[in-house]
Amino acid sequence: MVFTLSFFIIRAAPGGPFDEARDPPAEVKKAIEARYNLDAPLWSQYLDQLQGWLLLDPGPSLRQPDHDVASILGAGLPISIVLGTLALVLGTTIGILLGLLAALRSGSWIDQLVVAFASIGISLPLYVIAGMLVLAFSFGLGWVPPAGWETPRSLILPVTCLALAPAAQAARLIRSGLIEMKTQEFARTARAKGRGSFDVLLRHCLRPAMIPLVSALGPTAAALLTGSLVIEQIFAIPGVGMHFIQGALNRDYPLVLGAVLLYTVLLQLLTLLTDVLLLMLDPRLREEAP
Repeated sequence: MVFTLSFFIIRAAPGGPFDEARDPPAEVKKAIEARYNLDAPLWSQYLDQLQGWLLLDPGPSLRQPDHDVASILGAGLPISIVLGTLALVLGTTIGILLGLLAALRSGSWIDQLVVAFASIGISLPLYVIAGMLVLAFSFGLGWVPPAGWETPRSLILPVTCLALAPAAQAARLIRSGLIEMKTQEFARTARAKGRGSFDVLLRHCLRPAMIPLVSALGPTAAALLTGSLVIEQIFAIPGVGMHFIQGALNRDYPLVLGAVLLYTVLLQLLTLLTDVLLLMLDPRLREEAP
C-alpha cells in the first residue's frame, strides 16, 4: 500500500527528472527516457518498479546514474541512524531528569521553568532552532562548525537541535506522571516508612510514570524521522533525509520512493520496539496478552 501510494503521488508531481531550464533536443530526451523506461505506460513502470523492489533491486538513480538507489541509501542510513539515536537518547535523558526535578520541586520556580522549556521546545519549528544555534555558537562564538559531518564537533549542533523536541516532550510527560504517581497509595506508604521524597519518586514512582513516555516513543520517533529531513538539509549532513530532499527536488523517482519505503520500515521497527518496552514496564499488559 505504501509503495503504491508513494509511486503514484511522486509521479503526479509536475515536472520530470530531466526537465531543465533549456530543454534538450527531442531525440536526446527520447533516448534518455527510453534508457530509464520512462517512455513506457505508467502501469508498466509501476510493475517494473514493484518487481525491482520485491527482488531488492530498485535500480539506478535517475540523476546519479553511476550509483544505484540501494548504495545511496545504504551510505546515508548509518549517518541518519547515528543522528536520530543520539538525539533520541540525549533528548529523552534530559527530559526525564528535568521532569524528575520539576516533580520534586512541584509548584516552585524550577517547576515553572521546566514547564516553560517544554512549551517552547514543542512549539518552536526546527529551522528556527537551528538558525539560532548556528548564529550563536558557530558565527557568534565560533565554538562549533555550522555544517558538515566530518568531526565529532560537527555532531553537536544537529544532535542538540533534533533532541530539543524529545526532551521537551519527555519532561512534560514525566513531570505530569510523577506528580500523579506521588499521590498514589503506594507512594504515601513509602513516605510513611521514612523514605525521602527523591527516593520515593526515583524508586517507586518513576517506572509507572515512564509508561506514557514509552507510549509516545512511536510518535516521537516519527517526529525525529521527519525532523531529520530538515536538519540534514540545513546542516549538510549526507544522510537519508538529505538524499530524500534532493531526490524530490530533482524528481529522482526511484530515490524518493526508496527513502519513503526505508522510513516506513524504520517507523514500523520503532513502533514494535515501543510495544516491547511497554510490555516490560507494565505487567498488566503481559497478563492481558494472549
